[in-house]
Amino acid sequence: MKQKIALVTGANKGIGFGIAKHLGLTGWTVVVGARNDVRAERAVTELRAMGIDVAGWTYIDLTDLRSLEAAGKEVRERFPRLSLLVNNAGIPGDMSVSAEQTSMKDIRETLDVNFIGTLALTQRLLPLLERNAGRIVNITVPSEISPYWHPLAYVTSKAAQNAMTGVMAMEFVQGGRTLEIFSVHPGPTTTDLNGNMCLPGFHDIDTVGRSAAALINDGKSHQGEFVELYPIVKEDADRRRV
Repeated sequence: MKQKIALVTGANKGIGFGIAKHLGLTGWTVVVGARNDVRAERAVTELRAMGIDVAGWTYIDLTDLRSLEAAGKEVRERFPRLSLLVNNAGIPGDMSVSAEQTSMKDIRETLDVNFIGTLALTQRLLPLLERNAGRIVNITVPSEISPYWHPLAYVTSKAAQNAMTGVMAMEFVQGGRTLEIFSVHPGPTTTDLNGNMCLPGFHDIDTVGRSAAALINDGKSHQGEFVELYPIVKEDADRRRV
């Protein structure tokens, strides 16, 4: 059987760890993408203790375009059979302020990581992924503005990422290329990104990781799709507002 190798960015914790775990439990060889060596090594150790084949970890800093150039080169050399990139790493921006109060610094920093850095890493790995008939999965949120939750910096950065997904998917199809890209919205999830919020309608990392892995493994094409694993239910959102 051909080895299946997946790079999951931000896999040292949170949703990324959950996705890496369940991809690994379903036969994928996992590469942990992280920028903190201590947390990366801890994640590798924990995943291996579960019997998962972890090829190692690679340094991914989405704020540093030079380091992403180096990361792309390292991945191409160390993992030539890579066929899946899960763009999960990101930052929340300041979720406590209104649009009126959002600083330009916050907007720029959040866009730099969640959109520009993600795009740059994807561009550097496209030739390798195409050679292996690979896929790119972007972990994101809807571009449509929710009345329940709408931090400007974060939502803006993810809307840009969603546009990237749509444009690339169209170009892949029009060019007849052996590449696929789609977006996955996990839905409300308890992670440190939201201060480990745990309210009605929220899911845990393990549940989301299992569902994301099942989607990736379902054998279907999801080119250009926006897939919601656990959509926000109005009744749950109303209860969160009380």
